[in-house]
Order: sequence, then C-alpha cells, then structure tokens
Amino acid sequence: MDATSIGPALLLTLLAGLATAIGSVIAFFAPRANIRFLGVALGFSAGVMIYVSFVELLPSGVDALEEISSAPQTIAVVALFVGMLLVAVIDRSVPLVQPA
Repeated sequence: MDATSIGPALLLTLLAGLATAIGSVIAFFAPRANIRFLGVALGFSAGVMIYVSFVELLPSGVDALEEISSAPQTIAVVALFVGMLLVAVIDRSVPLVQPA
C-alpha cells in the first residue's frame, strides 16, 4: 500500500460517516415519519447493501466454479437469480405474525 491511496480511502470513509450522521440528524428533527417514504427508503437501502454484498461474492464464486465448469460466469449468475427467487418464495410462504 502506498501513501497516495490512503488519502482517498480516508476521504471516502469520512464522507460515508458524515452521510450517516446527516441522515440521522434529518430523521431526528423530522416532524413526523412518513411510513410509505420510510418503507421505500429502507427497501432501497437494503437493496443497495445486498447488491454490494453479491458483487463482492460473485467473483470468488466464479473462481470456484472455474475448476468444475466451462461456463462459470453463467452458472454463477443463474445461481444468484435462483437464490433470489428462492428467497422470494420463502418470503411469500411464511405467514406474517402480527405482534400482540
């Protein structure tokens, strides 16, 4: 690691921390919560986090599949979408329990 890469890494970390702090200040001083907007924002945030996780995991999955397959990228992407479909089916099949 050279010294020129430390500055941008620290700047990006600082910006991410400030974005979290600014968002929490806005939420703290908001007069009342808009449930629909909150649901959309949380869904978008969860989608971004899941996307980043998959983008980080997909190359290692492709590397592992290269040993046993001639089309590792295709298999990895198909497996990703099959997993998403499976999660959607499980989400639809498990009943929602209302708190007492």
